[in-house]
Amino acid sequence: MTSPTLTLNNGVAMPSVGLGVYRAAPKETTQAVGTALEAGYRLIDTAAAYMNEEQAGAAVRASGLPRDEVFVESKLWISDYTYDGAMHGFERSLRKLGMDHVDLYLLHQPAPDEFDRTLGAWRALSEIAKDGRARAVGVSNFNEEQLKRAIDETGLVPTVNQVELHPFFTQKPLTAFHARHGIVTQAWSPIGGVNRYFTENPKPKDDPLTHPVITGIAEAHGKTAAQVMLRWHLALGHAVIPKSVKPERIRQNFDVFDFELSAEEIAAIDALDTGQRGGPDPASISTKTYDFKIPD
Repeated sequence: MTSPTLTLNNGVAMPSVGLGVYRAAPKETTQAVGTALEAGYRLIDTAAAYMNEEQAGAAVRASGLPRDEVFVESKLWISDYTYDGAMHGFERSLRKLGMDHVDLYLLHQPAPDEFDRTLGAWRALSEIAKDGRARAVGVSNFNEEQLKRAIDETGLVPTVNQVELHPFFTQKPLTAFHARHGIVTQAWSPIGGVNRYFTENPKPKDDPLTHPVITGIAEAHGKTAAQVMLRWHLALGHAVIPKSVKPERIRQNFDVFDFELSAEEIAAIDALDTGQRGGPDPASISTKTYDFKIPD
């Protein structure tokens, strides 16, 4: 079983389903990435701020798969924004990953109150893409206005915008903007995990994983609620990076290519949108509110 791919606006093919390792401890990351690659995943998403690039890279090498068969993506943290800072941060990521290139490198946040620094970092990513050390570059958590400014001031259109997106937060205007500009929408928290991170017992109305509309569709297809949500994303043309460190869940999250949702089922899931994000508002994130730095 292999994941279908999406073609980025620079011609690079990216698997539509990957493993995210946000909030995975270093030891958990090694095991999770190994399990994922054994199960057929060929995209691994990490970030400097996750503090597990080293383990993700080691697990890719330990898999024995040729490097060009695994799509590796990482992200630059805001403490390294500016042109020179981004160059340094990128070299650090390569060193920790133990690789001579990544397949996709993203700006992790827009840092709107320091956007000149953000633009400096974006210009650096343009140079990194030109020399081939990143096969593609993109952004994460940018809104339409920030995307427009980045494009207008640098001439470089991101290949990907990785954003919070799940049935309770569908971001339709943003994904429409992406479609008009050839930007792939990559969903983090695609099964609404962010709605569960901060509570022990989320209620069904607060958690798409237990919402009766989604569980009803899952029962009709003989699938899990998570699998239904991932299939919904794929039907909409999104890429997804579900996170888990549990082997069975990792395997289940990849077993989504043998069924399809009807137009009515897709519409029913669309209708669950609340317009409320579960994660932090990107507008609140800057070096003042998140002042940690990535150690060399």
